[in-house]
Amino acid sequence: MITKHLFAATITLLLLSNIAHAAGDPKVKSAMAKSDCFTCHSVNAQVVGPAYKEVAKRYHGTMAPASTIATLAEKVIKGGNGNWNKETGGSPMTAHANLSKVQATDMVKWVLAQ
Repeated sequence: MITKHLFAATITLLLLSNIAHAAGDPKVKSAMAKSDCFTCHSVNAQVVGPAYKEVAKRYHGTMAPASTIATLAEKVIKGGNGNWNKETGGSPMTAHANLSKVQATDMVKWVLAQ
């Protein structure tokens, strides 16, 4: 029984450290700055899209399950509309088809760690 709990705790810590690594990685923030992310978003306040802190809050921040991270990364790549209409007045997020799945996933992890 203790072994199962220890294993689960180890996996959780590895996942959280992976998100924390992306959040502290200057390459991720640099890639976001080179993209148009900060044109519509900021960390603390809504611009066109929601503030990254609000996104992190809605999706449980660093505790977000892998499936949520994958869904959000797909939204970054394909664009989207509807999840933040109340806050944005219906402004859609543009697609970022030039990003790889790995890049989008790292960006999502960075956002969720805010």
